[in-house]
Amino acid sequence: MDPEVSRRVDERLEDLHRRHREAAGDEVVGVYRGGRGLIDPREAGDELGRFGICLVGVDGDVHGAGDFGLPFALHSISKIFAYGLALEDHGRERVLERVGVKPSGDAFNALEFDERNNRPYNPMVNAGALATTDLVKGKDVAERLERLLGSYRCYAANEDLAVDEDTYRAELRTADRNRATGYLMRSEGMLDGDVEATLDLYLRQCSVSVTCRDLAVMAATLANGCVNPITGERTLKRERVRDVLSVMYTCGMYDFAGEWAYEVGVPAKSGVSGGILAVIPGKMGIGVFSPGLDRYGNSVRGTKVCAEVSNGLGLHVFAPEGEDSLLRRGVAD
Repeated sequence: MDPEVSRRVDERLEDLHRRHREAAGDEVVGVYRGGRGLIDPREAGDELGRFGICLVGVDGDVHGAGDFGLPFALHSISKIFAYGLALEDHGRERVLERVGVKPSGDAFNALEFDERNNRPYNPMVNAGALATTDLVKGKDVAERLERLLGSYRCYAANEDLAVDEDTYRAELRTADRNRATGYLMRSEGMLDGDVEATLDLYLRQCSVSVTCRDLAVMAATLANGCVNPITGERTLKRERVRDVLSVMYTCGMYDFAGEWAYEVGVPAKSGVSGGILAVIPGKMGIGVFSPGLDRYGNSVRGTKVCAEVSNGLGLHVFAPEGEDSLLRRGVAD
């Protein structure tokens, strides 16, 4: 990118960060703490002020503002990559037998299933993620985890990504609902393997520590047809990319997914740690981190930042070409 264009992009990103950092945040209902769940925002202290934004283009250019190098847990954003690995291991039809692609309209941890097809509604809710995690191949949990970590590292161009053991232990202490979901699924024939092993793998994959920059590179890789724009390495077969992005678009933002698709209009996935990964196919990836959550469990600042970027640049997937500022003038004009 031309140095002058790059400078203007950085200036706009800093302005975006400043404006949303200073917003009152009246929509924040809680902050997630491992082992405790949602806590009152008044108990969060300085944590509420943490806020980072990062944009990575499909050309590999990186632009960040605020706390975009601060680590946090991947949590539900991990579901994207477990789903992709399950598709690689078993193919589309086999995975569809085990988990659907239908928005549930329920909370991410609801004990609800698609009873007509005897499967979880989609891979972005907890039940569906347990099903896709169960499908990841490997002789034991350690080998399966290493395959998942290898996938994350490839998407992020970061070989240092690893499980944060403190986060894992905290999640394990309060895993009863996920454990109950797993055993109920096995009783109904939705899981084949050892429930405890699958649960352990699921909690470990959710406990991987990432930064906002990592999220943005992962998103840019998805935007680039699953070829990492920094390393040039392919992370997923081309024919599987559409499947992953489609499910992210319709199901990635918990029970806010319909409103997100309507208002923001790009594939995305959120996590209760406050991260949002958003994909602008063919253009760029967005990573945002801010731990203040709304009533759906999505980052308040993250949702607003993605909405402003999408609407301001005309990036909704159904926006007419004339609205697309990246096509018409370039992001910094």
